[in-house]
Order: sequence, then C-alpha cells, then structure tokens
Amino acid sequence: MGIQERKEREKERRRQQIIVAAKRVFSEKGFNKATMEDIAHEAELSPGTLYLYFKNKEELYASLSLRILQYLHIRVEHVNKEEGLGAEQKLDALIEAMYDVYAFDPLILINMFHLQSSETLKNLSPQLMSEIEELSRKSINAIAAVFQCGIDGGIFIDRHPVALADIFWSLFSGVILWTTSKKIINEEKDYLRDTLKIAFEMFSRGLYKH
Repeated sequence: MGIQERKEREKERRRQQIIVAAKRVFSEKGFNKATMEDIAHEAELSPGTLYLYFKNKEELYASLSLRILQYLHIRVEHVNKEEGLGAEQKLDALIEAMYDVYAFDPLILINMFHLQSSETLKNLSPQLMSEIEELSRKSINAIAAVFQCGIDGGIFIDRHPVALADIFWSLFSGVILWTTSKKIINEEKDYLRDTLKIAFEMFSRGLYKH
C-alpha cells in the first residue's frame, strides 16, 4: 500500500469517526442544541480537526443523509433489476423496500426530511449539495422506473412516472413525519407501520387502471 493510499484511508476513517460521533450527539441533543464542540468531544478530536472535514454543523448534519439516500437508491435499483417480476410484484417490492429504508436508520431518515424543508440546505458546500441532489435524482428516477413498467404494461394509469414517484415519496415522508410528531406528544401512539400500510394501499388503488 502506497503512502497516498494510506493517507486517503486514514482521512476516510477519520471522517467516519466524526460522522458516528455526530449521529450520537444529534440523537441525544437534537440539531439546534448540538455544537461542533460537542461532536469534537464525542469523537475525541479537536474542534479544529472537525473543520478540516466539514465547514459547519449544517454540512455535518446533511452528510448523515447521504447514507440513507445511498441505501434508498440501492434498494430500489435492486427492485428494478430483479428478473421475473411483473409490474404488480415490482410495486409490492418497492413498498417493502420503503419499509426497509425506514428501518435502516429511522432517526437519520426523519432528520433528512426536516433538512429537505429547511434553510439548512443554503449553508452546504456546492460539492455536498451536488451529491445530495444527484442521489435524490437517481432515487426518484429509480422509483419512477417501477411505475413506468406498469404504465408500459397497461396496468397503471398513464401519468408521468416522475410525478408519480414524487407523490409516492411525499406520501412516505409525510406519514413518517406526522406519525413521529404524534408519538412525541403521546408515546403510546406508535402507529407508523399501520398508517404507512393504509397510505400505500390507497396509493396503489389509485395507481391501477379500473
């Protein structure tokens, strides 16, 4: 292993160390109360070291979303590439994939939904913003491909597949955010999976040609 390769591996290891620490701090304190100093302390690094990898707290917060987007894209692409599935089976597999995406990291997924609708995006570096936009676009296009399959087969209504993907994603994120907010008020009200099941069922009924 060359010197440059060792440096790159060490840099990535340190970056992951910071991200893991940030996740713990954000989970405990929330985004608003957490500071770069808190994260540096958790990572057992100096605050100055953190700024070598992330220009601010917002960028570090947003970087956590990349893992979710990468997993989302991988899962939906797997649905599209699986052979022998008709449009109906692909839709069922897509819905199951969304449950997996939530289970992968619920906290970071919820944080990502908040991030997408906040001013935080304006404080990100062009490179990170470009990564988020690219992964988001790929994920929506992968979801749209599932709907395109059904449209081409004459099973689903003939609407723009990307618009259908946007609605599907909005439904998913909206239900998660709303049921999560209800759980904060009353911890006994944990109806996320049941509510998602109803939401996906209603979406599917409207998707099929009658």
